[in-house]
Amino acid sequence: MTNKDARDAAAGLRLSGLRAGYPGREVLRGVSLTLARGEVLAVVGANGCGKSTLLRCVAGLIQPSGGEVWLDGEPLSSLSPAARARRLALLPQQPTAPEGLTVAQLVAYGRRPHQGLWRRWSAADEAVLAQALRDCDLWELAQQRLDRLSGGQRQRAWLAMVLAQQTPWLLLDEPTSALDLGHQNELLGLARRLAREGRGVLMVLHDLGAAARYADRLLALRGGETLALGAPREVVTPELVWQLYGLRAQVLRAPGDGAPLVVPELAS
Repeated sequence: MTNKDARDAAAGLRLSGLRAGYPGREVLRGVSLTLARGEVLAVVGANGCGKSTLLRCVAGLIQPSGGEVWLDGEPLSSLSPAARARRLALLPQQPTAPEGLTVAQLVAYGRRPHQGLWRRWSAADEAVLAQALRDCDLWELAQQRLDRLSGGQRQRAWLAMVLAQQTPWLLLDEPTSALDLGHQNELLGLARRLAREGRGVLMVLHDLGAAARYADRLLALRGGETLALGAPREVVTPELVWQLYGLRAQVLRAPGDGAPLVVPELAS
């Protein structure tokens, strides 16, 4: 095997027997998966099953109690925070920003991992900032203060900051929260486009139907363990919906692309 073949074989995001939690409570119990660049993997499951904890482990914000996260053949634990920030970008569930910040100022923070002692703001940074604003439909709001925007507009501003970071790996924790249906569709379509351009996208979604339609693969978690992992058409079944949510439902096929469409039974 050549050096290039070895690098290609190691390329990717890999979780091996990942265990993690908080004092007195284990949340993840031996989760393993691989994610390639060019792929969207959605994590689904009920509240408290470990979805956000998994993303925080991958981002290096939580130290696993067991197992390991590997990034392009290197243990994540061996990378400095600055090196991680150039390779992984995380959109958390409830981000906060300093008071009075404008949309453009927030998005510009995404360029910080690429700045250095001698590397200042450049025309290239400005172009990346502009593209991120356009991708998230924020161009007209660039000079607006974050605290004067709607929840959905703020969510798009945070996503634009993550995009401006220009990392090969994107971690999105409930990125469609607070978004209207139109912007949800645009955001998930953008995630797919970014994957086609060569990024790897790992995202947590509450909407099983949206996850099944936009992700290449699903990881279904229950009680911190892997219940199912695979292509949506293979794993989304009425049995899975019942096991995840205690919900009886039919699984139909969406017109056009045939993606699984979850139709819950009416509550009595």
